[in-house]
Amino acid sequence: MPSQPFRARHVLAALVVACAFTSGLAHAMDAEQGIEQALNAALQDKRGITLYVNGQAISGAVTRIEPGRWVELRNQQHGRILVRLDRIDGIAAP
Repeated sequence: MPSQPFRARHVLAALVVACAFTSGLAHAMDAEQGIEQALNAALQDKRGITLYVNGQAISGAVTRIEPGRWVELRNQQHGRILVRLDRIDGIAAP
């Protein structure tokens, strides 16, 4: 049977892991909200934006946003580009 200090260390370690996990989720939600805010600003200002998706850069003008789902872009090469919001790694906006 484990000693009391050994058991307390396990409980403390479990609490630290749980706090780190929930903190990570909060930061992920903040990042997703920040991405959506930047996309909305680009849509309103009619400015170009560069999305970084899985190591690729996709540049274009935001034409439509489905909140929480996807963004539609267009550029000189393609008339319509759909990108899922959960796939976006980063954004560069002027």
